[in-house]
Amino acid sequence: MRAVIDEIVGLFVDDGFLAAALVLWCGAVGLLAATAPGIAGVGGPVLSVGCAVILLATVMRASRRR
Repeated sequence: MRAVIDEIVGLFVDDGFLAAALVLWCGAVGLLAATAPGIAGVGGPVLSVGCAVILLATVMRASRRR
């Protein structure tokens, strides 16, 4: 049963660093946009650029491991 659960979790969270970093980044940008009304207009681009940087960092880490 444990193997089945691990496989299902692996479908959604293959790289723990990527998942954790994206959750933290989305939370930080959301919190910032909610508490600083002036920044709400640039929240989308900040979120997008941050996610792209996190993805790039993850790809670079994976390429070094191989």
